[in-house]
Amino acid sequence: MTSFLASSAIAVYLFAFGYQVSQLRKHPTAPTSALQLAAALAIALHAAATFGLLFNTAGLDLSLLKICALISLVINVVLFFSALKKPVHSLFLFLFPISALSLFAAITTPSTKAAVVIPPAIEAHVLISILAYSTLAIAALQALLIGYQNWQLKHKHQNLLMRTFPPLQSMEALLFEVVWAGEILLTLSLISGFLFYDDFFDQQLLHKVVFSMVAWVFYGCLLWGRHFQGWRGNTAIRWTWAGFIAILLGYIGSKVALEFLLV
Repeated sequence: MTSFLASSAIAVYLFAFGYQVSQLRKHPTAPTSALQLAAALAIALHAAATFGLLFNTAGLDLSLLKICALISLVINVVLFFSALKKPVHSLFLFLFPISALSLFAAITTPSTKAAVVIPPAIEAHVLISILAYSTLAIAALQALLIGYQNWQLKHKHQNLLMRTFPPLQSMEALLFEVVWAGEILLTLSLISGFLFYDDFFDQQLLHKVVFSMVAWVFYGCLLWGRHFQGWRGNTAIRWTWAGFIAILLGYIGSKVALEFLLV
């Protein structure tokens, strides 16, 4: 059943991609109801397939390709709801093929990790953490795109990639929506960790917890600055990447501690 759902999602994604490409010359800026309907159907099928990929009779499967399918689903959900209000639907041109590829890889490649049986509360914490870090990674990539777009506009360049981008204001609005989503998920990750782990500040987790909290503060400052000071452009990019670097240091630091310092 999972393979059928994933294959159906792939087919709808590819159909929607082909349809959007065919519509570019006719309606370069306006989304169509057919595109929105196809996106909604593909995302629903993608969600059902991803649930089946992650949860099986052996437990929770956290293999890399299964997680990639989950990450692409999150990106599509955020962009779908944003595209209902802002002209950012052209970004689906990049996401639809990537989503189809991630699902194809997930259903055709054997799992690289054994499924684990853990309490449902810990499962929820793990999945929320993965979603939080993935969403904030998306925000970091979005910030890079904004920096590139801003540079192109300042130098009055209009290459093919630039012409497919939404307006800069819409790109920045999408960035902050992604940051908001990531900050909420990161908050839930920290709260669930405090609630469900008896040893959340254990030495083996301390690096990740501390840097996650530092990242939470950075993103909180960014959202405060946006709301009260109108931060945008390079300021927003710097704060987004400051938070993401803290996330990376948490993961790298925990790996170094576990593999070299605490042996």
